[in-house]
Amino acid sequence: MNTMRRVLIFGATSAIAHATARLLVQQGCSVYAVGRNPLKLGAVLDDLRVRAASDAVVDGTRADLDNVEEHPELFELAATNMGSIDVVFIAHGTLPDQASCEASAAATLTELHTNALSPIAIATLAANHFQAKSAGMIVAISSVAGDRGRQSNYVYGSAKGAFGLFLQGLRNRLARHNVHVLTIKPGFVDTPMTAGFDKKGLLWATPEQVAHRIVSAMKRRRDVVYTPWFWRWIMLIIRSIPERLFKHMKL
Repeated sequence: MNTMRRVLIFGATSAIAHATARLLVQQGCSVYAVGRNPLKLGAVLDDLRVRAASDAVVDGTRADLDNVEEHPELFELAATNMGSIDVVFIAHGTLPDQASCEASAAATLTELHTNALSPIAIATLAANHFQAKSAGMIVAISSVAGDRGRQSNYVYGSAKGAFGLFLQGLRNRLARHNVHVLTIKPGFVDTPMTAGFDKKGLLWATPEQVAHRIVSAMKRRRDVVYTPWFWRWIMLIIRSIPERLFKHMKL
C-alpha cells in the first residue's frame, strides 16, 4: 500500500465503502470521497477525519454519479485536492426491486444505467488516467449475483455481470501498463441496502469483514475476490448446474 496512498472513492457513503475508507485512512492514506447524499457524505468525512493521520487529506464532494458527463470533473477535483490519484475505488450502486423492473422497461434501463453503465464510465476514465502514467489501481465492487442470471434478481445480476466482464477485459488490457484491476464480488452483506432481507444464517457478512478482505486484496494485488471466501465455491456450484435443470429452479 506504500504506493497506493491517495484514494478516490465513488459511492463513499455505502456501508462497504465507508468501512474500507476507515481502514485506509488508519493506514495513512488520503481519501477523496464522492457520494450522492450530502448529509451522509458529511458524516462519513467527519468520521474519516477523526481517524486520519495529521498529514493525510480527507475531503470530498456530493455528486449524482448517474450524470456521467460530470465524472471527468470529479477526477480533476480529486487530483487537485490530493495532488494525484493512486487508487480509484468504485462502490456505488442500488439494489433494484425485481418485480418493478419486470413491469417496466424504463425502470430496468434506469437500474442498468446505475449499476453497469455509470461504473463502466468511471472505470474507463480511471483506466485512461492510470495508463497515461503507467501506474495505479482500480478497485470495483461487482457481486456474486453477476455470476449467473436468476429469476429473483436478474436485472441487478445482469448489470453486475456486465460490469464484471468489462473489468475482466480492462484487467487484460492494463496489465502491460502496470495498472492493476481488482474485482470484488460480495455475497450477502448486512447493509442498509439489504434492510428488507431476512439476515439469519451463516452466509451474511458485515461491511467491516468485507472491508478487511478488500484492503488485504489490494495489498496482495489480487484479481478477483469473493467475500466472504466461501462464495467462490457456492457460485461455482450454481454455475455448474445444467441450464435445462437450472431454468426450472427457484433461486
